[in-house]
Amino acid sequence: MAFDASALPDVSGRTVGIIGGTGDQGRGLAYRFARAGHPVVIGSRSAERAAQAAAEIGALPGVAAAPSGAANDEAAHRSDIVVIAVPWDGHAATVAALREPLAGKLVVDCVNPLGFDKQGPYALPVPEGSAVQQCAALLPESTVCGAFHHVSAPLLADPEVERIDLDVLICGEDREAIATVAALAGRIPGMRGIYAGRLRNAHQVEALTANLIAINKRYKAHAGIRVTDL
Repeated sequence: MAFDASALPDVSGRTVGIIGGTGDQGRGLAYRFARAGHPVVIGSRSAERAAQAAAEIGALPGVAAAPSGAANDEAAHRSDIVVIAVPWDGHAATVAALREPLAGKLVVDCVNPLGFDKQGPYALPVPEGSAVQQCAALLPESTVCGAFHHVSAPLLADPEVERIDLDVLICGEDREAIATVAALAGRIPGMRGIYAGRLRNAHQVEALTANLIAINKRYKAHAGIRVTDL
């Protein structure tokens, strides 16, 4: 079956929370969703840092809906869809602490468990199998998907970049949730959300980020993934 964006649900107006929204990836996603007109709540351990990041993003060109900032738990409470974009070393603790405010929510994990040494980036082993599987184990009352792993933070943050032409690989167990995440990805011009298997397949999606970082370093690019024949 060919890709059909018209079959996706309407997610316009849904509030998107970004846990880890003061980091590069979180800020970039927040900016793009704010440009698309979504109410965005920047989450951080520090409400002050979150508010500062929200003000900075709101001042960027093209923002259709000024984001707001809050501590992580409040951001989770206030959002319909929550993106986890925290550093890997704080992933488990941050997610576990948000179990109650994230109950009943759609949670999208974009964290890549990577290490770096003199030879470059490499994938780290995760006892649960992947970051998103760890997230799902810690949030049994939430619906968890993995997505947005391969999106260049510099491209997301650059106001002069109008389109980001790539496919967002989505892993998940719930078809409705996967369609919602695909629709959210499609709110960013140039992007498509593509189902890439169940959560057990997320490890290789997360690990592929190491290859993309190596590609980008070698060729001084902002490479992404595009799936053919869809």
